[in-house]
This record gives sequence, C-alpha cells and structure tokens, in this order.
Amino acid sequence: MLHGEEGIVSSGETEDLKLVRLADTLFAVRMEKMLNEWRSGLLHGGNASSEFPRISNGSTQSMETVFHHMRPALSLKGFTSHQLRVLNSVLGKHFGDLVYIHSNDKDSCSQGFVVYTDSESDKENLMKEAKDERKRLAERKIQSAIGFRQVIDLLASEKKLIVGHNCFLDIAHVYSKFVGPLPSTAEKFVASINSHFPYIVDTKILLNVNPMLHQRMKKSSTSLSSAFSSLCPQIEFSSRSSDSFLQQRVNIDVEIDNVRCSNWNAGGKHEAGYDAFMTGCIFAQACNHLGFDFKQHSQLDNFAQNEKLEKYINRLYLSWTRGDIINLRTGHSNADNWRVSKFKYENIVLIWNFPRKLKAREIKECICKAFGSASVTSVYHVDDSAVFVLFKNSELVWDFLTLKRQLESSDGPVSVLHPLSKILEGGNTGAADYEAYKEICSSNISKILFSDQAETVGVKSRTRPDPQGETQRREENTVAVTHKASDLIDAFLANREEVETATTN
Repeated sequence: MLHGEEGIVSSGETEDLKLVRLADTLFAVRMEKMLNEWRSGLLHGGNASSEFPRISNGSTQSMETVFHHMRPALSLKGFTSHQLRVLNSVLGKHFGDLVYIHSNDKDSCSQGFVVYTDSESDKENLMKEAKDERKRLAERKIQSAIGFRQVIDLLASEKKLIVGHNCFLDIAHVYSKFVGPLPSTAEKFVASINSHFPYIVDTKILLNVNPMLHQRMKKSSTSLSSAFSSLCPQIEFSSRSSDSFLQQRVNIDVEIDNVRCSNWNAGGKHEAGYDAFMTGCIFAQACNHLGFDFKQHSQLDNFAQNEKLEKYINRLYLSWTRGDIINLRTGHSNADNWRVSKFKYENIVLIWNFPRKLKAREIKECICKAFGSASVTSVYHVDDSAVFVLFKNSELVWDFLTLKRQLESSDGPVSVLHPLSKILEGGNTGAADYEAYKEICSSNISKILFSDQAETVGVKSRTRPDPQGETQRREENTVAVTHKASDLIDAFLANREEVETATTN
C-alpha cells in the first residue's frame, strides 16, 4: 500500500486501483510504456537513457536513471500523490520486478523511486531495507522531538543530585511535563517524585537551617539574588573581599561570550540559565563551608549520600512564609522544627468599605495617631475596597475594634474629630479579625471586590472572638479553606514586604 506523504514507504502489496477518469487512464498507459522502455534497456542493453523527457509540455514532472540501495532505479520528481498511486498500480499489474519506494533522505527531502530487482529474494531484501530505513527515520524524528526529555531521563536514570533554590514548584513543573499529571495530594506527589529523583537539595533550606550559613545570611534575605550577592560577590561584582568567610570560597571559572560579557555585572537574573548558574554557585560555596574538599574527587563519588548533606537532602518548602517543609522520603510535613512564619494572624485586622480615596499610607497614619507611632507594622491593600492592618501585638487588635465600635455608636464631637474618623467616614466601614477573613474566603460565592464579598457572606464588624461553640462550628465547616486562606495571606504579605523593602532600599 502506498502512503507517499508519511515518509519511507514501499509497495510490496499494490492496490487494485480503478481508473475512472480519462486522464488517469492516459497517464497509466504512458507510464507503462516509459517503464517498459526503461526496463528493456536495462535487460537487453538498449536505450536506458539517464534522463527521460518531460511528461508533457509545461509539466515539471521528470524521471532520471540513478542508483538506489545499490540497484538501478528511476528517480521521480514533480508527481502528485494521486499520480504515484496510479504508477504503483501500474507496477503491480505489469512489472513484477519493479518496486516503488518512497523515502526521505537525511535532510528530510522527500523522494520517490522505481527500483529494479533481479529476483524475488532481492525484492524481499529491498523491502526489508526500506522497512529498516523507515524505522531509523522514525527513531531520528522521535529523538529530535524528545529534546530536553533526554536530559530529564538521564538525571533520573543516573540518580543524580538535583540542586534547586526554593524549588518545590520547579520540581512540580518538571513532574507535570515529563512524568505525568500531578497527584491529588502532596503526600502522593512526594512518593512518586522520590522514585524518579531520590536526591534533591534546596539551597534555601540549606541557608536557613545550617547555623553558620544562617548566621551569614541573617542580615539579608535568602532569596536567590540576595544569597548570590552575599556568598558569591567575587562573581557578581568581580571584586575581592577581605571577609574571612568569603576568603574560604570555591573558585569558579566562568566562560562567557562577547554578547553576555557587557551585561555580566548586571547578571541575567530571572533568566533560567543564569538562575541555575547562581544556584550552582551558592551550593558550591555552601558545600565548601560544610567541609567538602573539591580537590579530593573521592568525596564527590557519592556526593548525594555524603553524611554532611544528609539532613538537608529531600526536604522542600511547601510554604515558605508558613515554614512548612515536606520530607520527600517520608511524605510528612513538619514546620515546628524549622522556620516559623513571621506573620502572626492574631495581629491582623481586616478593614473594608472605607472611603476609596484613602491609601494604605493614610490609613496607617490615622491609626498611628490614635494608638502610637509604633502600633502598626504595615498596611497592605487587598484591593481598592479593603486592607490588611498588621498591628504590633494582638492587644492592639481588640483595642482598635473596640474603639471603632465606640466611635460609631457616638454622635459627639469626639467621634468627628478623632483620627479614625477619616477611616469611618460614611458609616459603612467594616473591620474584623483574621478569623473573619477565613470565613469570607470560605464562601463558594465570588465577588470582584472584597467589600462585596464580605457583604455577600454576611460578615459584619467584629470586636471580639466568637463564642467557642460558634467558632468550633465554623472551623469544622471551613477546615479545608482555612489552610488555603492562610497560604494566600502569607504569600500576599510576603510579596508586599519584599516590594516595600526593595522600595526602601
């Protein structure tokens, strides 16, 4: 069967093609005559010219005598797929020793041939050669399409140590693209990922858990760029440091092209290649301070199983702001013995439906005038209708909510002149603790503005915690959403804090 558009195909079996159109009939007769003349020239020493004349005036079709698989053949050019089917039918009916072969060469150029075979065994050999060539072409195409998958497969088969920085999402992305759909739970995910990549180390955990490295990083964040600047300044800034900590460093030779040389000092942060380079440099310096001697190759033979790295391997941050770390060996999450979230939920007040003209800075100023300049740590916008207020302690939370209730219930001059009057203007301002935020997030109804969401859920201002029974009931109904809400606010506040710090610096 001929499938001329699918690569290397041979015609061991020919289809009985019924010629309905006059043009097909005339084409078949013409091909039979020309092929017979060419075959006779081969067998009887007649005129087997190297090139046939064109099929018709103005046609781009041509046939030329060549060798294919060490056999005399006619190369076919300019024929349509339908014409090749007619030609293949002619061969099957009239020429038992001529075989049609369609192949793609190494440059993927499509080419058709009519090949002469001198016996049935030769014909079978030709068919086998065509089949093998088709298989090789398919394998080349598959290997070409695989691309980076080969790197992933090699890392998995060799059980290499995978090094990343805050890399839980990176590992999850690799899993979804090269292993399979992400499992429904983190426990199932880590059980599967551990079978493919049994050794993973997160440099962010390494920097936070190791006492010496943690002491080194305490004055700066452990973000990738900050860690790179702190541990590898000689690479980023091309400078030498008198710091004794940095003098005990691993020398890293860098080869860069002329294009990147001009931008080297600025770095290509957030480019995948440069981020990987920074992660590798951080890991090398960290290992050096753990006592690895890179000059002794024997230490690197079982690098992933070295006892100096053992307690840092296969632990990833599930939530960096909450400090949840999951052990890839056991699937258990343990935040108690690691970093604890810097944000205390009991110190948070949620304010919504205040006058839209107010910005976070103005809201903070109003509250600080009432409770003291150090009473509020930060104020962050959720959207145009709501803000988070992070107080210094939980007592200030209840003081603020109580004062708000008192001012709203009074019509005296104090309530008008009070610093909080700007926030309470209009009489629709709502305020509540973090438990209210979780309750609002637990609703299946979603509104664009947070103030509309709060109104839909029916959460009103709250000055004290709910009675124990009601709180317990709500927690039972929204336990699944509670953790999600905590993650959202952690990520929100962490992101805002980084932006605020960057702006200050």
